[in-house]
Amino acid sequence: MTAAFTAPHQRRRLLQLGVGAGLALALPSRPARAADRLTVLLDWFINPDHAPMMVAEYIGAYREAGLDVTFVSPADPSMPSKLVAGNHGDIAVTSQAILYMCVNQGLPLMRVGTLMNASLVSLAAIDTRSIRSIADLKGRRIGVANINPQLTEANIATMLATRGLTLEDVNLVNVGSQLVTSLLTHRIDAVTVVRTFESIELAEHGAKTIEFRYEDYGVPQNDIFIYVVRRDRVRDPKIQRFMAAVRKGALYLKAHPNESLAMFLKAHPDLNNPLNKAAWQASLPYFATNPGALDRARYETYADYLVKNHVLRFKPALDSYAVDLG
Repeated sequence: MTAAFTAPHQRRRLLQLGVGAGLALALPSRPARAADRLTVLLDWFINPDHAPMMVAEYIGAYREAGLDVTFVSPADPSMPSKLVAGNHGDIAVTSQAILYMCVNQGLPLMRVGTLMNASLVSLAAIDTRSIRSIADLKGRRIGVANINPQLTEANIATMLATRGLTLEDVNLVNVGSQLVTSLLTHRIDAVTVVRTFESIELAEHGAKTIEFRYEDYGVPQNDIFIYVVRRDRVRDPKIQRFMAAVRKGALYLKAHPNESLAMFLKAHPDLNNPLNKAAWQASLPYFATNPGALDRARYETYADYLVKNHVLRFKPALDSYAVDLG
């Protein structure tokens, strides 16, 4: 099913390209009369990453908020933020990294909430005696989706530097959508994965892996999925009501994970398989239960990191691209 800008953001989407791409996914609802319409542009087709939004629909939180919400899945996952910036949609689901890049490009976007509040990215290798630490990646092939080479290289270079290595010491291989397959077939020695999906998929294939978490090797934690709107829409009551409804969905999801999963699979029977069920359970700890709340220190730290590593040209003022609705 993911962080467009970073290889992790694309993991699931790339693995399932062509399945539902470009389709508008309007969830069944019976909105109250004269409900305000709201369009949410997803990062990709509906999947367990979107659980709080889906559960909010199932429990009637949008209806109670006077909203008629339509979810739209894009053909190009790099477009939702740009479309919202151009007033083609009300809210976009994207990543913290993409938000910074859009702001550096002059797009009038503001973060209004967090969907998943961790980066969840690792470098994974098959657990063998030959690779036991980051230092053992010297001379090895590292598979990447190559969605945004500059950011991918910055992250991997940061990790390698903790053990005295540089990008010159490894070989980055663009494996596109074949992240898991490339590792299982030994085309590569390590690969970027998201712990709530590819790590599970590798285990389902019987692979025992060793994982080096980005945050343990110098890459600051960041929000893998966030909600953004046009800057002039931040105080729109519809946006604030949507965020309040999503919070109800997140709280219900945390309190009733299995019941919520049953509702999700009933609405999307094509996703009723062991991988998606496991991904649902693995994602639960990372959904923000107060999505409007802003961790200012995290955002400042990650912006500093991106500027230092030349991913951003300049560091924008925090209040120009993020707001606390918590």
